[in-house]
Amino acid sequence: MTRNMLGSETSPYLLQHKDNPVHWMPWGPEALSRARRTNRPILLSVGYAACHWCHVMAHECFENEAIAAQMNEHYVNIKVDREERPDIDKIYMEALHRLGEQGGWPLTMFLTPDGEPFWGGTYFPPEDRYGRPGFPTVLREIARIYHQEPEKVRHNAGALMAALNAHSPTAPHRLSLAALDLVTSQYLNIIDHDNGGLKGAPKFPQVPIFEAVWRGHIRSGEPRYRQAVEVYLQNICQGGIYDHLGGGFSRYSVDHRWLVPHFEKMLYDNAVLLQFMTLVWQRTRRELLRIRIEETVDWVLREMVTDSGAFASSIDADSEGEEGRFYVWSEEEIRNVLGADVVDLFCEVYGVTPGGNFEGHTILNRLDHLDLMDEDSERLLKDARLRLFGHRENRTRPGWDDKVLADWNGLMIAALAFAGSVFNRAEWIAAAARAFHVIHEKMVIDGKLHHSMRAGRVQHLAIADDYANLIRGALALFEATGDASYVTVAEKLVEQMDRDYWDEAEGGYFYTSSAADSLIARQKTALDDATPNANATMIGNLARLALFTGLEAYQKRAEAIVSHFGSSAEGNIYSSAGFFNGFEDLLALSQVIIIAPDRTAAADLLRAVNEQSIPTRAVMVIDEASQLPPGHPAQRKTKIEGLPTLYLCHGNLCSAPITNTADLPALLQQSKV
Repeated sequence: MTRNMLGSETSPYLLQHKDNPVHWMPWGPEALSRARRTNRPILLSVGYAACHWCHVMAHECFENEAIAAQMNEHYVNIKVDREERPDIDKIYMEALHRLGEQGGWPLTMFLTPDGEPFWGGTYFPPEDRYGRPGFPTVLREIARIYHQEPEKVRHNAGALMAALNAHSPTAPHRLSLAALDLVTSQYLNIIDHDNGGLKGAPKFPQVPIFEAVWRGHIRSGEPRYRQAVEVYLQNICQGGIYDHLGGGFSRYSVDHRWLVPHFEKMLYDNAVLLQFMTLVWQRTRRELLRIRIEETVDWVLREMVTDSGAFASSIDADSEGEEGRFYVWSEEEIRNVLGADVVDLFCEVYGVTPGGNFEGHTILNRLDHLDLMDEDSERLLKDARLRLFGHRENRTRPGWDDKVLADWNGLMIAALAFAGSVFNRAEWIAAAARAFHVIHEKMVIDGKLHHSMRAGRVQHLAIADDYANLIRGALALFEATGDASYVTVAEKLVEQMDRDYWDEAEGGYFYTSSAADSLIARQKTALDDATPNANATMIGNLARLALFTGLEAYQKRAEAIVSHFGSSAEGNIYSSAGFFNGFEDLLALSQVIIIAPDRTAAADLLRAVNEQSIPTRAVMVIDEASQLPPGHPAQRKTKIEGLPTLYLCHGNLCSAPITNTADLPALLQQSKV
């Protein structure tokens, strides 16, 4: 029986398509078997719930009875949520790139019945327009070629499969501090020093690159690095990409000024930005960063916590069929909501005009008023924002994708634990801990972490990012709480990851588990995507575990990752910033040991440590030095005169004892490479 088979799925994206006249099937053996049995090509459509252009193509094509009939007659149609199955998306997006096409979603790929790609694209309109073929034209031509010119299909599929399965030979490669400094200086060449971010448009957050630049400033004191980061953060925090009423950042800006976003809000963007803003605030103390950090956390805890206590994936770009409708304003509406005492000031500061800046409406922004105003003016503006926020709450809200993804949760757990420590916000740390326990207790089944959970169903074996980011979250919670059980969990997760993902032949972690359902390729890379790569993240994770446990095996594995991927990273520095940040952790990680009866007694020293922007440090509070691993250089250290005492250890050496917080800044700066 042929029909739409998405109704029993849990993915909000797949459920958006359950009533399409297209006979969609989820990815799996049944769909592939049907393609082989009927000798039909597979039409693979990949997207996600918050994707605007996915909605557009759905309305124009997949809800069109005539187009759906054409799809049903000639194809086995498979719909995939890229967030739920990043392993599938990653393979076929790489295939699209190999075809010379720019990537994006919706991803539309044509496959043989064995799942081998032979042609593809992204969005297709419902009819031929502007010299671009419409979807019906594409459907007819691909079906004709598949049946009448099978040699073309075999040739394309063979070439793409060879490219997907090709592994460049790698030789052990040694990186150095000099290489790290050179890479950082080269990042300046691609940065927009006027508007922040990278040059041109669209503009994505690109946090790993800017973290690398910030780390370069910490190491060298180079003012150009600091300026590049501060311009970037000021513009992104004041631009239209930021939701000035509800908090949180959109996915990216379509223009070069951060004014017009694609309005979807993704958990992972906000996690990495939260972590980075906190790191920079530690040194700059910029009030704007503090405000944005608090507002972003408020948004996460208000709108992104699921019933389970873990974090949801995203908020849609669209509402009532229009992108950004929930977020934009007319001048008349704002004047009707706000009183005469503040409306003129608000419109001036937030760029509200009769003509608007986005399709006749206004995206609130402060790009022409980047600096904060005097205290009284900011108080008036805050009150105005609260009134507008309350009014906006009556609008039809965008869709909420409440599936829980282990990797994105790991990023937010780490960010909340770190920010909670720096700002002394116990409730932020508690939220991170709740989410971590949900993931660890509900999404680890028979010793294997899984990727996605929704509506009580846990699905799909984890990808490497799930392990790497959850380990990172566990270690951040250990530093924030002192609870050693988080280190124990992190070690167990590393053990599972080593067993199922490590490439014993060449080194490095594969993206998918050896126990996962077989796909047409098994990928392994250290290049960043929208988030830092798992291999890159694991370098820092393993370096920290080596310090916390004293086990040299963790250090050796981190070194093996650097050795294996070092050459390819140097050959593609702009996609390898996460790798270089991890390498600096391995090279320069210092351990802050505080000997105190408990964390309350250590509070002043912890506060002083958290006031310093030192990404290459790991913090451990202990009662007695005997709690340290055997052979640790601080094992014979003691409290001085019974006072909480701090030692900074690097390699086999530890500093003189510190009991006075005034002595800490100079000491902690010594932890720079």
